[in-house]
Order: sequence, then structure tokens, then C-alpha cells
Amino acid sequence: MVKLVFCCRRKPDLSVEQFQERWLEVHGPLVKRLRVQLPQMVRYVQSHTLMGPATDLVTRSRGAKEPYDGITEVWFPSLEALDMSEPEAVDAARQLLEDEGKFIDLPNSAVFLTEEHEIF
Repeated sequence: MVKLVFCCRRKPDLSVEQFQERWLEVHGPLVKRLRVQLPQMVRYVQSHTLMGPATDLVTRSRGAKEPYDGITEVWFPSLEALDMSEPEAVDAARQLLEDEGKFIDLPNSAVFLTEEHEIF
């Protein structure tokens, strides 16, 4: 199983609450709707950062940078499944990227592919 991990930062003009609401209430349903065009997506999860003292504590304890506003994870059965050459898939990917650009600070976010190794 291959997983796309997208560590998201919000656009500077959005509050955390506005970003997370937009992401969950608009982008999430868009991803769900476009799944018909992207059947290779096995699972899609949004993890919204819990801002506040607990996150501040774990961030400071590790000398880490400011946390991302959230993380998207998308599972695919294989690297080959990432092939998005079909016109429907290209259109769906274009729609997702266009929407992401409306609320995600793309240049200050990070996206990469991973292979999971479950420890427990």
C-alpha cells in the first residue's frame, strides 16, 4: 500500500477555523464526489491539527517548527495505481488542485509518497 501524505498550511488570510471548515465542508465532499473518476484512491482521511496548549507543549518539547494546520492522507494499492493518464482522472486531479489553491498555501505545504510499516 502506498500513501500520499499532504501536510497542509492554510492561506495567510484564513483563520485555523476557517481553513478547517472549508477543508472539511467543501474540499472533503469534492474529493468524495470525484472518487468515481479516481477509483484508485482506496482511502482518504483529513487530520485537523488541534491548536492550543497540548500541541504547543509537544512542539516545544522537540524544538520543532510551527505545526501544519492539518494532514491529508490518501491510500493507493500501488505506485502503478497513481497513473492518472485517463482523461477523467486528469480532469479530477485538475479540479482537486484548483480547489486546494483556494485555501491551502501550497508553496508552504509539503506533499510526498510513503510506504507504511505498521509497528503495532
